[in-house]
Amino acid sequence: MIECTRCGRVEGIKRAGFVRGQQRYFCRDCRYYFVLEKQAPAPRRRQTTIIDIARHLGVSPSTVSKALSGRQDISPRTREEIRRVAAELQYQPNLLAQGLTSSKTFTIGVIIPNIERPFFASVVSGIQQVVSPAGYRVMICQSNESHATEVANVQALVASRVEGMLICHSIETETFDHIARPFANGFPIVHFDRVCEEIATAKVIQDDFGGAFAMVEHLLQQGYRRIAILAGPEKLLISRRRLAGYQAALEKYGLPLEEELIYHGDFRPETARRALEQWENQRPDAVFCIHYGNAIDLLQALHERGIRVPEEMALAGFGDELLTALIEPGLTTIQPYPFQIGQKAARLLLEQIHHPESFVPATHVLKGELIVRGSSRKK
Repeated sequence: MIECTRCGRVEGIKRAGFVRGQQRYFCRDCRYYFVLEKQAPAPRRRQTTIIDIARHLGVSPSTVSKALSGRQDISPRTREEIRRVAAELQYQPNLLAQGLTSSKTFTIGVIIPNIERPFFASVVSGIQQVVSPAGYRVMICQSNESHATEVANVQALVASRVEGMLICHSIETETFDHIARPFANGFPIVHFDRVCEEIATAKVIQDDFGGAFAMVEHLLQQGYRRIAILAGPEKLLISRRRLAGYQAALEKYGLPLEEELIYHGDFRPETARRALEQWENQRPDAVFCIHYGNAIDLLQALHERGIRVPEEMALAGFGDELLTALIEPGLTTIQPYPFQIGQKAARLLLEQIHHPESFVPATHVLKGELIVRGSSRKK
């Protein structure tokens, strides 16, 4: 109830436009125009709604909605005042409600195994660089290499009405029903890096086979002959592809495949030490790690044992970041260009969102670059 500031009556009060951005009132009993002193809004524990703004100004919620959406059938002065109060009350649009109304949230979901890994951080940067200018927001989830968490992330993103999803699977993921169901219902999905071959989504992958082949060939050309490989889980697709590249390089140079020189791990730091223990009796003269992090772990373990790199054992890894160039000796790596992987995956997803009828899913392979450093170069 509005009370006249002169006579104190409330029955004859009506709104009379705005004066300098403030609501003006008129008292029909004493024929007096007045405005109310502004009061700071009380601290809020919940998100401000359109109804809150309407009550604050004494207008209808539909008027507030029209003003905030830029409708021209609201006077410029009223629109400006509503927007001012909305900012004062820290109003944020309800994207889910907007999506229910318009079927558009302009939000995409991204699921990665671990945001702390520089590779995935660079992928996300590449995604952001493409989708932000197109007017899309990014909702990032990480599975922490857990299949159960990955499934929950997919369900949460679909329930949040994101318009599409980019996903790199966890190490644990071996079944893909959580992807197959939404994809079969027309939900846009693009895989990157660790992908699912069972579902016909668009995919962006590294040249795992070619990069591994180039790395092992480099080691062979340096004169190393007993080359071990520190691989990943046997069921992991990228591990199988890099192992195939390793085998093909040995075959090209007429060298036998020695099963005892193949060690499957899970990319954790202790994997490198366990592999080194397996090779203790018949030490290889070079090791190719399909994950550069394990190569760094192995380098540390070799230093602790007094084994010189590369004089007594050469090292090389797949993947690259600043640390690989700073350690001593610098680590020979394959640079996979994760930023470009993120860009390509994002472009494919936007294409799928905007042109679902003509979009044709395909696998896109991005080649990396061999970077030779001191850990493998013979002096």
